[in-house]
Amino acid sequence: MNNFEKRRDRFELFESMENPLLNLTFNLEVTDFRPFCKVNELPPFHFFLFHLFKSLMKVDNFRYRIYKNEVIKIDRLIPSYTVMNEDQVLNFTRFEHSEELKEFIERSLKAKEESTKSRMLLHSAEEFTEREIKDYVFITSIPWLDFTSIQHPVKKYKSADIPSIAWGKFKSLDNGRLTMPFSVQAHHGFVDGFHIHQLAEAIAHSIDQTILFGEK
Repeated sequence: MNNFEKRRDRFELFESMENPLLNLTFNLEVTDFRPFCKVNELPPFHFFLFHLFKSLMKVDNFRYRIYKNEVIKIDRLIPSYTVMNEDQVLNFTRFEHSEELKEFIERSLKAKEESTKSRMLLHSAEEFTEREIKDYVFITSIPWLDFTSIQHPVKKYKSADIPSIAWGKFKSLDNGRLTMPFSVQAHHGFVDGFHIHQLAEAIAHSIDQTILFGEK
């Protein structure tokens, strides 16, 4: 928490505002990992999700939360993301994180199957305690659209301390890379544009390391 104390006055500034959220959408460019996924029989969405969660844990600013009016730093993340069920209605997944790529993907696929087949709303986080929900980052993918902005719903702006991340349609570039619209919404008391840049760099590096050296 020493790093947070260096910005506590910034946190107090943004926390005093009616809406403390920073919302930034940009084109994230990374090595095209789809050929690697094809060779290794890995689903690209879940491959990218693994590296996103791995990178979120490396940038401390995405791990700060507000709990009982105090700032805390979480030490784990609960993987969760939106899916469309068989009725084309929104549902949520949830599964236990793994630092091992294939195990992470296996758990993610199992969670996706459960939520896709369910007509009931699952894993809306209403069943969690106030502390348990702090281990979330809200994730959504809109793979059909090359969007330029997005606004995520929040229960109360004053308690909007959990980051929301979204990405859209993958687009191939001529240099062996791909780009996608990528959006980060977070409490500005914790996250600046620089930290979103750090997250983007961490994702790109993590993907490159796996492609170059195998599973990490």
